[in-house]
Amino acid sequence: MILPVDLGELSILLAVTAIILLVTSELISSNTRASILLDRKKLRRVAIVFSVLFLVIVGVRILEIASDALAG
Repeated sequence: MILPVDLGELSILLAVTAIILLVTSELISSNTRASILLDRKKLRRVAIVFSVLFLVIVGVRILEIASDALAG
């Protein structure tokens, strides 16, 4: 069964994922002694992409709310 996902749920998912990725990249960069096989730069780039996608979805939601307010 496939559940429909609206923009609100997608934006929350992207925000949480971006926060987790940013925190992980910062923890990896502060712990230089550990031999972790994650590329810190790639992880940070992915986190920034998720953050930008979250901001785009928030912008779309704001435009939807504004257009509904002007139409109604």
